[in-house]
Amino acid sequence: MKRATIFLFCVLFSVNILASQEEKKDTVFIPPYPLTTHAAYQGGEQLVFSLNYGFVTGGKATLSVNDSVINNIATHHIVGKGVTVGVADVLYKIRDRYESFIDIKTNEPIKAIRSIREGRYRYYNEVEYNRDSSQVISKKSGVHKVQEGILDILSAFYFARNHKFNEELEVGEVIEFMTYFSDENFPLRIRYRGTEVIKTNFGKIECYKFSPVTEVGRAFKTEDDMQVWISRDSNRIPVRVRFDLAVGSFTCNLESFKGLKHPFSSVRH
Repeated sequence: MKRATIFLFCVLFSVNILASQEEKKDTVFIPPYPLTTHAAYQGGEQLVFSLNYGFVTGGKATLSVNDSVINNIATHHIVGKGVTVGVADVLYKIRDRYESFIDIKTNEPIKAIRSIREGRYRYYNEVEYNRDSSQVISKKSGVHKVQEGILDILSAFYFARNHKFNEELEVGEVIEFMTYFSDENFPLRIRYRGTEVIKTNFGKIECYKFSPVTEVGRAFKTEDDMQVWISRDSNRIPVRVRFDLAVGSFTCNLESFKGLKHPFSSVRH
């Protein structure tokens, strides 16, 4: 299995574990851009998460959005960071950082950066997206031809917040994206499981519920072994991720937030 940051991963649909387990498929449907005019986030948004194993907090993760300009294009600079804390940090230090520069007008990524520090392992790469020629340019591996509309991991999540997490979803529907991850095409699939009200530190929150689509017996025994809850409001932010592994159950909870574009109206008092 590829080395994985479990903290950022659990916020972003467990991408690292799924990437190492899922069989490769050549094509995944990508809708044309743009789909809607809805904007679920804005510059200045910050989400903070804690990863817990029972009553023990083993990690922290943050997702932040900043306004930026790259190649004379107005972008949202998305940064996702995952770190270990406490005893986990002593046993196996993790300092992972993912970045994506997303064109504000099209929601397409222009550039993605991945910096991994896990124990003694180090990985760094930058990938630029050339939309005119349907190519990506990787610092590590050079130029690659890709399908139109390909995304990176972070931009796929923020694209879904804008365009896919909404009332048009039907229970059982699978949301599909093709992403470029770790110098490979990686199909990302999540299944909509319906709505659910969950208890949190902020009160009861009405959520959309999702689970990853993966071959049973590989990354997870069943699809129910991992579940993701997204706020059922105009912000569409991740509120909780829960997953079961051989070593036990982990829960990633939203701990704090600021700079939301819309009122956090999914909270039920």
